Amino acid sequence: MMAKTQKTVISDRESIMLSDQESESNSIRRGRPSIPAELILAAADQLFSVADSPGTVTMEAIARAACVGKGTLFRAFGSRNGLLDALWEAKLGTLRKAVEVETPPLGFGGPPRVRAVAFLDALLTFKLENRHLIRARETPSLGLRQSEQYKWMHGLLRDLLKDATRGGASEEVDYKAHVLLGALHIDLIEDLLATGQTSEEIRRSQAALTRAVIDDARLA
Repeated sequence: MMAKTQKTVISDRESIMLSDQESESNSIRRGRPSIPAELILAAADQLFSVADSPGTVTMEAIARAACVGKGTLFRAFGSRNGLLDALWEAKLGTLRKAVEVETPPLGFGGPPRVRAVAFLDALLTFKLENRHLIRARETPSLGLRQSEQYKWMHGLLRDLLKDATRGGASEEVDYKAHVLLGALHIDLIEDLLATGQTSEEIRRSQAALTRAVIDDARLA
């Protein structure tokens, strides 16, 4: 029993000593946190919502806000990247549910062209409402396209585009889905807002682009 306790203490110390940068590339043994994960995610969400820069929201800062040890965060989420994905997934829940029901325009009961436009519009709105969190996650070094959230978004959009274009070539539809999602990268959105465009103007442009991509593929 004592050996097991000593091993746990050492593991905690090693986790606490890891920097946020190291935590993004190292595999940490995960386990059940000492408090509900929802409380930790709520504390992280609050920090991101008021931070001037997402980079200032470190694992240490989140641990303090959640009143837990830093090692607890690493055991629960594996890394800062893992925590960001968990928070992202929790916030995406409402959008996922809307996609999975039959109610148009997002639900699977609507036409695929309409659903594709509605999905990207909902995703843009989601990003605008969670800009600090999205900015923290949409960093090239964090492998965004390998995240489960991006794979879900891309897979859904790819299938909608394929249905909307009446069975377009798989490689072309796959690429177009990446391009349309890339047009919603938070860096671009914030640059457009900084030049004076409104969120409504960006939404209209995004919808027009999506329709144009689909209609062009239909005529090809």
